[in-house]
Amino acid sequence: MALKVLIVDDALVDRNNLMRIVAGAGHRVLVAENGEEGVACAKADQPDVILMDVNMPDLDGFAATRQLKADAQTRHIPVVFVTGKNQKADIAWGRMLGARGFVGKPYDDAEILAQLAT
Repeated sequence: MALKVLIVDDALVDRNNLMRIVAGAGHRVLVAENGEEGVACAKADQPDVILMDVNMPDLDGFAATRQLKADAQTRHIPVVFVTGKNQKADIAWGRMLGARGFVGKPYDDAEILAQLAT
């Protein structure tokens, strides 16, 4: 089944790589360049899953996820962090915020696709 996947990452290289993986698997891709855009896009487009970076200017991925999970319109959307910030404390904090998964950078295609399959 094709999913609608929102990619939220401020780095063009990472956005493009995730877009290649997700679109290559037959899924529809939505893109946001920061947490604020990501929250607005999630509200407007209701994706099936969000792939969220953590380290972004202004509204980081943790803060964006906190906003998404606090909003009745978006709290049901699964968030998977895709980030270089993958220490045990970061993973624990992400899970406390309601993230469904965590993929550390660098990653391979299979790790991303596995998160979309769950």
